[in-house]
Amino acid sequence: MKIDPLLRALADPTRLRIMRLLAHMELAVGELAQVLGQSQPRVSRHIRILCDAGLAERRKEGSWVFLRSGIGENRAPPLGAAAAKLLAAAERDDAAFAARCGEDRRHLAAIRAARETSAETYFARHAEDWDTLRLLHSPDEPVEAALAGALGQGSLGSLLDIGTGTGRMAELFAPRSAHVTGLDKSPEMLRIARARLQKFPAEQISLVQGEFTALPFADTSFDTVLFHQVLHYALEPETVLAEAARVARPGSRIAVVDFAAHDREELRERHAHARLGFSDEQMLALLSDAGLTPEPSIALPGTPLTVKIWTAHKDGRRAPETTHNDTNTERAAGR
Repeated sequence: MKIDPLLRALADPTRLRIMRLLAHMELAVGELAQVLGQSQPRVSRHIRILCDAGLAERRKEGSWVFLRSGIGENRAPPLGAAAAKLLAAAERDDAAFAARCGEDRRHLAAIRAARETSAETYFARHAEDWDTLRLLHSPDEPVEAALAGALGQGSLGSLLDIGTGTGRMAELFAPRSAHVTGLDKSPEMLRIARARLQKFPAEQISLVQGEFTALPFADTSFDTVLFHQVLHYALEPETVLAEAARVARPGSRIAVVDFAAHDREELRERHAHARLGFSDEQMLALLSDAGLTPEPSIALPGTPLTVKIWTAHKDGRRAPETTHNDTNTERAAGR
């Protein structure tokens, strides 16, 4: 990050307002235009200048383009951290600028509310399908509690939630993670997740559109990788798990929450399941072939579907202890 482009980028009041908004949450270009009361082409020009200076980052998601801050304590070089302090000081010391930023945040509250309304509309439209599937397996709460125990007591570090969907797992584990990245193929699902996760600091959450067969991340990027009711959509789960192992750091933990093998063929047609669950033998082979070391599984019986939690670690250091209880471990082992 060079100082000349940075200073030029920060010389315009509109760009200062944009940076203060991005300190709160990631925003689509159209949303920024709405908050600022300016045309989208004009806002796009400001965005280009900010991105060229390294102060902001663009990300395409379907037909939308989102913008997030490129600075902050955990994400920027020293000069970027200084820029973050300068922006905060500008609002603190300039009463007129502070008033304008306050008005921008009031408009931002309307954006948040619109996202939540969109999420509620989506769930209302798909409520019957969601409820039908939930009736087939154990309730969400015991599964989430068992997963939390399986992931151990400590920090989850940098967490990748593959197939984040509505963002529930990202929401659940964000308090235990330094950073959460939620990946999903569907732009609509990512918009739902964004509404759910907007209560967290912008720099703690990243939402990325992508395929689980070709993860858009560098090798050894994550400390924890999670699949929650996702792997049964994979035509080639071995490829998906190999990608998860690639982006996992040595000593990291991978968790797969999915159905035990079953014969509910209607799930292929109504819910697009490519796999009718997995047996322990299948999952052991898949994890081992991906270069991972499997750990004891957990079974949570439902009627008629049983939810299983399979965990594994990538060798490099000892995996953290879990809170599996004896009953769950014995059940998972078939005793």
